Amino acid sequence: MSFNVADGVLKSVRGNSEHPYTRGRLCSKVNDYQNRVYHQDRVLHPLKRLGAKGSGRFRRITWDEALDEIACRWGDLIDDGRAEAILPYSYLGTQGIVNGLTVADPFFNKLGASVSERTFCDSGASTAVTMTMGHGRGLDPESFEHSKFIVLWACNSLSTNSHHWPFISAAKDNGATIVVIDPARTRTSALADIHLQIKPGTDLALAMGVMRVLRDRDLIDMDYVGNYTHGYERLENKFAAIDLDRVAAVTSIPKRAIEEFAIAYGSNRPAAIRIGVAIERHRHGGQAVRAIASLPALTGAWREVGGGLLQITLGAFPINWSRLSRADLIDGDRRVINQWLLGRALTGELGLDPPIQSLFVYNANPVAMVPEQQKVQQGLRRQDLFTVVSEHFITDTARYADIVLPATTQAEQEDIMFSWGHFYVTYNHRAIVPRGEAISNSELMRRLAAKFWPGDPYFTRSDEQQILEALDWDSPALSHSSLAELKAQGFIRLALEPPGSARPYAHGGFLTPTGKCELETTLAGNGDFVLPVFRQGYDGNQSGDPVDSVPDCSELLNETRSAEDLLQIISPKEHNFLNSSFANQRAQQKRAGKKQVLIHPNDAAKRDIQEGDRIKISNPTGHFIATATISEKTLEGVAIAPAGHWDVDDDGTVNAINAATFADLGRAPTFSSTLVAIAPIADEEVSLVDVA
Repeated sequence: MSFNVADGVLKSVRGNSEHPYTRGRLCSKVNDYQNRVYHQDRVLHPLKRLGAKGSGRFRRITWDEALDEIACRWGDLIDDGRAEAILPYSYLGTQGIVNGLTVADPFFNKLGASVSERTFCDSGASTAVTMTMGHGRGLDPESFEHSKFIVLWACNSLSTNSHHWPFISAAKDNGATIVVIDPARTRTSALADIHLQIKPGTDLALAMGVMRVLRDRDLIDMDYVGNYTHGYERLENKFAAIDLDRVAAVTSIPKRAIEEFAIAYGSNRPAAIRIGVAIERHRHGGQAVRAIASLPALTGAWREVGGGLLQITLGAFPINWSRLSRADLIDGDRRVINQWLLGRALTGELGLDPPIQSLFVYNANPVAMVPEQQKVQQGLRRQDLFTVVSEHFITDTARYADIVLPATTQAEQEDIMFSWGHFYVTYNHRAIVPRGEAISNSELMRRLAAKFWPGDPYFTRSDEQQILEALDWDSPALSHSSLAELKAQGFIRLALEPPGSARPYAHGGFLTPTGKCELETTLAGNGDFVLPVFRQGYDGNQSGDPVDSVPDCSELLNETRSAEDLLQIISPKEHNFLNSSFANQRAQQKRAGKKQVLIHPNDAAKRDIQEGDRIKISNPTGHFIATATISEKTLEGVAIAPAGHWDVDDDGTVNAINAATFADLGRAPTFSSTLVAIAPIADEEVSLVDVA
């Protein structure tokens, strides 16, 4: 993103037309970024709460007052031996290596606070890919233009990875077949040649069914398997027993379509698979990715340019994570609290000793994005909880804060960026002087550290120093480059193969203990995930239906409710928001429309729901109110509630009904395993959340 500045004012933003990957394109989320910077509701000064928590009423204070109160409150806890009562909470609301994910980790590690475990995004898939292929790189996204068969599995590229689409489109123009596997009809599926509309959470069944067809049609590359994989015989014993009729029933994909897809995938070379984050978000998500990551090795797709699998490109970047996060500052055993369990942690349900008595939130909006939303809000209303939020706006989390601190935007700070989806390092130049009294996350950490350890050299480093230390410039991936070059050009490509020419595993070389693609992993430890299997706790004698990955709904049933009364609900990313970021921007709100839930016409008719009705979506975890959109874009039995909306009207959002339970690998979330009842409501019932 390039900034157009005149007289010190950010006038507009545009894409960099010279960037080989982004090619000057900006998505609808950020193409009016100047409106975010100059938004009338922007927080520009430190604020202190007035009135009840959640009222969103604040008064302006000075930075000295804010920092003194924070230091005093935390100092009391530390002096009392209760430093672990402080919990930092952050994610990637601000991108960048310096100001992003780990910016406050060293401070809180040294302070003695509880460790905040982040497994919201891609942890399950990354764990699965690492177990199968090792912690390395996947398929070069630019090489997709050479592919002849492209599978976008749980990946709505046009909404979540739009810069990759031109390479896919180029392949399509050259005759490639594009297949989308997704429960919903999306912008991406509309441009695909084939859309396999799969029932959520059954990707593992489909992948194992594909393996069965590949074997039956003699489409497995036994030479590649013999030389570069580990554990094929045991895996074959599993998929050879798969019943394709049962796979069809479980996935809602006709048997013939499954067979045709598998044959086409195994017959067309080169074949590429791109998986999205959504694929991990159900109870069997990790195992599903294990199975899908095995497919390119079974077919030998890695032999050719444009063949293989792409998950994320992060593993290729030589980032000094240890220098950035400073886990070495943790003294002795330190309590770890998973962010997924925030509601339970704040309400005392986890039985923590000491309980959480101070919460520090930055780069995140947990009220909008954490499950068990009503527990999170209940915890944030505690009078004995001291909450500090660093933000651009009074979000639905910030309105519960005791102190709100003004944060800079990307246009107001220096940073260096890696990518989840390509192989370019990018420099983020500060375009304008920060508005008001806003400061960067890195400056905030310097100011907080000065209250506790004045003059500590690590915590007085400048942004320039931190940027220089963020990457290993002696790594082969950067040996041809320098920070000066990066600053001048704005971006540099990692020193890998030339764009579009990579064959990373053509001759094996997987970064696993065996050096092979581990169909049977040696990283399992406890044996639970030795092979891609359908049930947790595999012991070599799998019993029961081997492809029954339909979520168990027994806990939601009672004497008056049958399974047919419940709908499975999924919460994909809203096209116009970046998680919950930009959900308060007028243009993005207008394009996104009201907080809605898509329901199949047959499901709506059974419940006497009309288009535009206000509906209550509920289960034992919670409930929220939305507007009904009746559409065949979703499967019968599946509701779709786009995520990212703020709970500004106290009607809740989709995370009110998502439970804080983990998937099979990586402590990943389980959004797609959620079952709900949906019913129309009368106007007088619209507000159902107790905010007293």
